[in-house]
Amino acid sequence: MPEEQLRVILLKYTPDPEETIALAGRLCYSRVGVPQLREKLSPEMRERLLKLLLEGGHHSPLEHVNFTFVVEGISRACSHQLVRHRLASYSQQSQRYVSAKDFGYIIPPEIAKDDELRAKFIENMERFAQSYEFYVERLRAKGRTREQAQEDARFILPNAAETKIMMTMNARELIHVSNVRLCERAQWEIRRLFEAIKEEVAKIAPTVASYMVPKCDDKFLGYCPEGEMSCGRVPTRKP
Repeated sequence: MPEEQLRVILLKYTPDPEETIALAGRLCYSRVGVPQLREKLSPEMRERLLKLLLEGGHHSPLEHVNFTFVVEGISRACSHQLVRHRLASYSQQSQRYVSAKDFGYIIPPEIAKDDELRAKFIENMERFAQSYEFYVERLRAKGRTREQAQEDARFILPNAAETKIMMTMNARELIHVSNVRLCERAQWEIRRLFEAIKEEVAKIAPTVASYMVPKCDDKFLGYCPEGEMSCGRVPTRKP
């Protein structure tokens, strides 16, 4: 069974995403239509409009821009957290239709850096894989189809099992989820995931990506709202 590595691919996105956002925002305050606005929209004006929208809390224009990612090398534990964000679309690899024989898995960093813990973790993963195959074979012998056998045998699989998922989010939701999941208190794996997602967004929408930060960042609250649960990196009181 392979140890999986995180991989994020930006598969599709709204063409000229930052121009689309700027035009949507400009249209709200203009007598003329988008074609005329587009003619006058310089790169400098576009960036200025985006910052005005983002800093002023006028975020609805960001909903016109979508990003579709393919994510591989995350655990089921991570995907369970990811799909809690409801303003998105997800298509996830099925453990019912796809065999988990020799499944990939994710090792938490704190376990991976300890030789003894790492060896024990891998041993357990191998045991889960053997148990999975045992149940599939026995259920098949009882006359169950492969799909039926796999849908029951999957109950033995651990949260560490690797999964693949396609996700589409609009720019507004990407910023919101980043505010939550890039926080130091977020679980390490989903934080790592959104760091990688931010890197992909930055390639085509750098201004949007610059706002994909923890909610304590100066672009948003400027302080930590977690109180006694704060990581201590920034003050817990509003300046």
